[in-house]
Amino acid sequence: MAQSTFFIPPVNMMGAGSLQGAVESIATYGFKRALIVTDAVLAKLGVAGKVAGLLAERGIHATVFDGAKPNPTMANVEAGLALLKADNCDFVVSLGGGSPHDCAKGIALCATNGGNIRDYEGVDKSAKPQLPLVAINTTAGTASEMTRFCIITDESRHVKMAIVDRHVTAILSVNDPTMMVAKPAGLTAATGMDALTHAVEAYVSTAATPITDACALQAVRLIAANLRRAVADGKNLVAREQMAYAQFLAGMAFNNASLGYVHAMAHQLGGFYDLPHGVCNAVLLPHVEAFNAAVSGERLRDVATAMGVDTAAMTAKEGAAACLAAIRALAADIGIPAGLTELGLNKSDIPTLAQNALKDACGLTNPRPANQADIEAIFLAAA
Repeated sequence: MAQSTFFIPPVNMMGAGSLQGAVESIATYGFKRALIVTDAVLAKLGVAGKVAGLLAERGIHATVFDGAKPNPTMANVEAGLALLKADNCDFVVSLGGGSPHDCAKGIALCATNGGNIRDYEGVDKSAKPQLPLVAINTTAGTASEMTRFCIITDESRHVKMAIVDRHVTAILSVNDPTMMVAKPAGLTAATGMDALTHAVEAYVSTAATPITDACALQAVRLIAANLRRAVADGKNLVAREQMAYAQFLAGMAFNNASLGYVHAMAHQLGGFYDLPHGVCNAVLLPHVEAFNAAVSGERLRDVATAMGVDTAAMTAKEGAAACLAAIRALAADIGIPAGLTELGLNKSDIPTLAQNALKDACGLTNPRPANQADIEAIFLAAA
């Protein structure tokens, strides 16, 4: 087995009430001025103000930047960076789901390394650690609060850039399920399927290890047992907490084993059409794994088992088919669209989407190599 490295934030706080404990921990770091990176919705709901108030009680001044858009852009990063510099902030707090976390990572990385976030597209392109980042999560899906992945849209190319860099890891991550109960069913479904995709892609990845395997399969078990409940009843704190653990475990898996063509392809849909990432993943997942089944049958059978399917008498091929069926059933039960056409895919764009997907760093660890025609065929099958 090749040498492997396991990346995770040094401190990770989980469970109901962990926000309060996190703020107390932040006060011990000696920071003076925070840039809170969030979105307009959380700012309007007063969540950002609440965090700013908790910091103020401990003598830490906070400036709120609520310009993180869904699928954050280079312009969002530049705007936040300008505010950080103007207010002489010495650390960054990301508050929200994947979009604020990614935007905050881009800001923090450029704050210490200079240049433009585009300079860091790819793997470990930065020279210095980012400005210290505390990531407070409000959704159960992306795991961006604890990963070394940062996804930023380059508006000029209509491409989502994958920045995979050890320097964008937060110093502290927070998953308090009481901050997730207000999330609408559609967002809960999309982010939950994002977490499932992370787990499955990490499990079949060519860079998987025994550690990432354990994290991925436990994440699948928790998602299969709790996602439907979390979507049906957002106030179910047990389901919310279990999904928070699930997405974190999935993050531990893909943060170290990386991903595959589901993400490489979903990034293009997000960059091209500004579509929700989790929904794109959910639609693509069974189609990409159908392509991978030729080489990953045994592993997909393991995933089916983790999803509650009795696979004891199944061959690897049968187990893989059962896995795809279980994924499709879960997606249908929580209201995920059946195909990409419903989301606005124009089939004439598929060659360009496929070409860009093959350049995405996430595809490097897919278990079965693909060419342009293969990726185009998967897009068509998912349409």
